[in-house]
Amino acid sequence: MRNDGTTAVHGRHRVKQASGLTPREGYRPEVQGLRALAVLMVVTYHIWFDRVSGGVDIFLLISAFLMTLTFVKKSDRDAPFTLRAHWVHLFKRLLPAAAVVLLGTIGASLLLLPRATWTMVLEQSWASLFYVQNWLLAAESVDYYADTSVASPLQHFWSLSIQGQVFVLWPLLFLAASLIAQGLRLRFRTVSSVIFGLIFVISLGFSIYQTDTNQSYAYFDTRARLWEFALGTLLALALPYLKLPKAAAIAAGWLGLIGMLSVGYVLDVEGEFPGFVALCPLLAAALIITAGQTGSRFGADRLLSWGPLVKMGDLSYALYLWHWPILVIYLVYRGQDTVGPIGGLGIISLSLALAYLTTRFVEHPLRSQPRLEASRVRGLAVIGTCVTLVAVSVASVQLVMQQQAQALIDQSDTENPGAYSLMTGFVDRSTGDSPPIPDLGSLGGEWGVLGEKCEGQHAPEGNEIAVRGCSFTSAQGTPTKEILVIGNSHVEQWLGPIELMAWRNNYQVTSLLNGGCSYGTESDARTSDCNTFNDAATDYALKRKPDAVFVMGTTSHKATAEERTVAGLEDASQVLKEAGIQVIAIRDNPRFPVNMITCVEEHGADSAECNFPLSDKLAATAPVPSAEETGGALEFVDMTDLICPDRICGPVVGNVYVYLDDNHLTTTYTKTTLPEFEDRFLAALN
Repeated sequence: MRNDGTTAVHGRHRVKQASGLTPREGYRPEVQGLRALAVLMVVTYHIWFDRVSGGVDIFLLISAFLMTLTFVKKSDRDAPFTLRAHWVHLFKRLLPAAAVVLLGTIGASLLLLPRATWTMVLEQSWASLFYVQNWLLAAESVDYYADTSVASPLQHFWSLSIQGQVFVLWPLLFLAASLIAQGLRLRFRTVSSVIFGLIFVISLGFSIYQTDTNQSYAYFDTRARLWEFALGTLLALALPYLKLPKAAAIAAGWLGLIGMLSVGYVLDVEGEFPGFVALCPLLAAALIITAGQTGSRFGADRLLSWGPLVKMGDLSYALYLWHWPILVIYLVYRGQDTVGPIGGLGIISLSLALAYLTTRFVEHPLRSQPRLEASRVRGLAVIGTCVTLVAVSVASVQLVMQQQAQALIDQSDTENPGAYSLMTGFVDRSTGDSPPIPDLGSLGGEWGVLGEKCEGQHAPEGNEIAVRGCSFTSAQGTPTKEILVIGNSHVEQWLGPIELMAWRNNYQVTSLLNGGCSYGTESDARTSDCNTFNDAATDYALKRKPDAVFVMGTTSHKATAEERTVAGLEDASQVLKEAGIQVIAIRDNPRFPVNMITCVEEHGADSAECNFPLSDKLAATAPVPSAEETGGALEFVDMTDLICPDRICGPVVGNVYVYLDDNHLTTTYTKTTLPEFEDRFLAALN
């Protein structure tokens, strides 16, 4: 991967030590070879081993190392840092190749990927273009509602986003170090060492803590990665003082090379990074850089300075950009989870070809144009052109998708009856030519939601999760009844008909939601956070005293007809009954081993692969205590006949998608159950 913070390394130079020629001052061919080897590790580990190699961490260190050399040289020459010119020069080199890959990936996704993935690709295109992809992925990593069933072809932009953020931050820190050094009459290296040493210590400590407590978020968190850049900077600052004897340098080079190549096999890079374990590949790379040019034919630098490997380093940025979208699109299009030897070679060959073409016809021409290099305005024009091309393309596709989705909604009354088609007296007026709704590009909007966030008297107390998950729909004047919805995403999916029912009857509805957390008294089957949330929800209910609390009554299973009562539900119902609060529980919907939307796109809505007998998905009788057994504390609502009509659980009913993934109902469909849902809910409401 190219890291254009410096001009110290260029792939077009050659080193011929065997003939007695020495490299020019400041040129580190072994670093270029190290970069090439790291990208080959990333590519091969992704394609054949489905593992993370640690190569990206080495890229981060190298980028900071090379950028630091540039600013140190400027400081040594008393040259101005000219940050604006530096940033224009840098992003003028980085953005063109990134824009080409983004445009190519968007086009290939629209042609080859399921429509349900298009929204994800387009949203991540924006994030990648503006170097915030890592934060988007970090948020999705802790978002219960994020669809992670299909890998993103742009996921690899997370590391480039972190680099882009550091490429803005680091020059500011170098400028601060220079000003402090001048003001205090200290050496630039000394002040820089203190600043980046502090960043190293603080960020590494934060990284270790967050990796231990929330690793999936830490993996994409810039703050947890800053120490990797700081280590590269400290290495560059200390390098003049790290003079190893020849034998020690040879040993260090090989030890570092063996270490970096073996990290991905020995360690769970994806599951344990970026905590202290990430020191392994970084220290290995630091050993190689410290060893430098040993002048020995037995040194590791001899391999790393090999001409073809050095030239591969020139392609490393474009190769990193291309390999991941090609791999993901190939796997999704072929419906495979792994790539065999032949397929892997094909992916690598295509990635290398596109990397060469991108480098040869996009990167090099823009990098070597003297007129572009000499003019900041022309450099900004290049950056603006890249941003505009991608932005216009993404916005245009999103606009067309929104128009198509709205067109489907406009005709839904006649063309997409959903559950209405199952009800007595229904008359079909559809033409049969309209596709099912919702539009597959709009599935992200299919989660139930109420209109207002809870604030003031409506807000729960003492639990941050409960506060975040609280929303409500207010009644006109004094509500005739107040309904409180508590629980997980499976109770959330019924907010659509509940809200419609509330509008019809002037109810006030409040929801307390926590993804993956069903409501009941404390249980070992739940996480501690879930138990704490449920305690807060109970306190909130006892304080609000609604007429009814609506919760999940059972939990189904993806692979079998096993169905069980939600743990602690009966006890929670008794607690609320003593306060005069009715509990109404709804039966869980079936869950499936396949994503129902993907199944429809691949096999068709009527295919055997997408339709399952009800007897294979739910128990013959819902395992919940009756109202008599609970003394009236718990009433039960079952909507299964509208979800699985004729005892077949399929993806489409009444030309409406029933499911948005492998276990969640679309709000579009649940809203069409309104007449039956309202009748059954009111019958249960004492």
